[in-house]
Amino acid sequence: MNRTGRDRDEEGRARSARPRDGLGRPLPYGEAGVERQPEGVVRTPAVTVREAQRLLDSGMPFHAHEVLEDAWKSCPEQRAGERELWRGLAQLAVGLTHAARGNAAGGSRLLLRGADRVAAFGGRPYGIDTPGLVAWARELAGRLEGRGEAAVDPAAEAPRLLG
Repeated sequence: MNRTGRDRDEEGRARSARPRDGLGRPLPYGEAGVERQPEGVVRTPAVTVREAQRLLDSGMPFHAHEVLEDAWKSCPEQRAGERELWRGLAQLAVGLTHAARGNAAGGSRLLLRGADRVAAFGGRPYGIDTPGLVAWARELAGRLEGRGEAAVDPAAEAPRLLG
């Protein structure tokens, strides 16, 4: 924390140093939390998918979202069209995060938004099962409709990224 009372990273950007739980929710200072994913890591698509799947399977979709967000934001200019794929995958992970936190309406909206982005990439770029992910997201979003604040189990609902 700096002299203004706000947490900052090394570059001076606002970034909460509070520990987080497995769904990315802030915990009180001093409590044990889940280690955050480092930001700005450039990974190959295969490593990105593998790490995101590991986190999804562990019930940590918020952390998977951060890995997928890195792929979206660091996608090289020569593959700029691919950014929307990674952005859509990140939205699927954060949609599952909201559903796991009990925010069914927000989770459903993000799942459908992500599904629409991923659907534009028919086939299996990098082995990613885009048709299966779109079906998974739309099915889960449908189950969330009208659910209120009942949370889902993020590990039990985790999608398979590779077909």
